[in-house]
Amino acid sequence: MFSRVTLLEVDTMRVTVDEAVELFRAAVLPRLRELEGFEGVMVLATPEGKGLLMSFWDSEVSAEASTAFAVAELDRYVTMFRAPPGRDQYEVVVAEMPGVPVG
Repeated sequence: MFSRVTLLEVDTMRVTVDEAVELFRAAVLPRLRELEGFEGVMVLATPEGKGLLMSFWDSEVSAEASTAFAVAELDRYVTMFRAPPGRDQYEVVVAEMPGVPVG
């Protein structure tokens, strides 16, 4: 399994963290689910607007293939961020998750 990690900071003078999360949930997540190899995503946020998106992919090939989608989506919402988000890709070498409620 592979993961793409995106670090970002929402410009809370323009949009609240809750609004940004709802926009991700309503507009980005449905299209993300359609990509080949997509296995899930975690979104972490602070009240101040710092965020981490970690998407999971069945292979390195799927993770790489989704790069264009990720870049296009971040560009689409660029005015919501204080600075350009940073991205990197990792192999998942250990994973243990407690039951996470869908919210």
